[in-house]
Amino acid sequence: MSLVRAETRRLFRRRLTSVLLIGVVLVLAAFAAGTFASNQKATPAQVAAAKQEAMRQYQQAAADAGVQKLRCQAAAPGSAEAADFPPNCADIYTPRPSEFDYAWFLPETFDLRHEFPEMIALFALLMAAAAYLIGATFVGAEWHSGAMMNLLLWRPQRLVVLGTKLGVFLGWLAGATVLLGAAWAGTFRLIAEFRGDTGGMTSGVWQSFGLMGLRGLGLVLAAGAIGFALASLGRHTGMALGALIGLTAVQIGVYVLAGFSGLQFPEAYLVPLWGYVWLYQREVLEDWSCDGVTTGGGCMPETFTMTWQMAGVGSAVVLAVVVGAAMWAMRVRDVN
Repeated sequence: MSLVRAETRRLFRRRLTSVLLIGVVLVLAAFAAGTFASNQKATPAQVAAAKQEAMRQYQQAAADAGVQKLRCQAAAPGSAEAADFPPNCADIYTPRPSEFDYAWFLPETFDLRHEFPEMIALFALLMAAAAYLIGATFVGAEWHSGAMMNLLLWRPQRLVVLGTKLGVFLGWLAGATVLLGAAWAGTFRLIAEFRGDTGGMTSGVWQSFGLMGLRGLGLVLAAGAIGFALASLGRHTGMALGALIGLTAVQIGVYVLAGFSGLQFPEAYLVPLWGYVWLYQREVLEDWSCDGVTTGGGCMPETFTMTWQMAGVGSAVVLAVVVGAAMWAMRVRDVN
């Protein structure tokens, strides 16, 4: 238990931990404030005016379509004017009232049901970036400064020390993510109440938000663990930062080569897409090379559906390999 307390103190005594967490809070607060300022709740008068404007535009479009049909019917067959219209004048587009949504003419309003998933994704990505950096510097600085060697003189069980350090970091990271996430959700619930729309918020919608939030928490913890493990492998924070830069370069190269080689769905090899699919549950990729089925002379793209289960399994394998490698290196490499 004393090792846990000691690692907790080390985690929060690091200046970068505080700076990154405060920075994340400030960015989130600024985004929430901007959302509050740029949205407003529509008044009954604004709704009525929007409906009136939608009807006016529909009537104008319908009148224009009527004029076009009259010109079509009056055009002599074979004339230059007749060439501007379809053979059958009845085929000329006729607008319908349902195609003119009055919501288009309302002021910007935050729709909790449809827009909050994007806020969950934003929160998860910011926290994941901070977790990666905090995890990397937490253990990397210990190796670089020699504190890890001193700690192992006091507690020579290598795997226990590294595992406790990782466990303390992930435990506090999970707690901070849940608390900030709850505050984030409450903030946007209030924004929707006073500057937006809370319509359609059923228990099923809240459950969907909760599950997406849990997947976001998993993303944050995985990012933190991978940053920690990479820095431990390289015994320096720079190892994790270099791996991130290297991964970006490799991803660009893989995508370009996959495209040149004609490989289907090259975007499936991009790590950011895995994160997107993990959060949003699925993504349908399309191949428009037209090597597949065609109908009526047109291209019918081949599709491939990525699911959150696929992204989760792939990420879990990467996480297990990286963390396992860090533990193995801790066990067999000399500490000096």
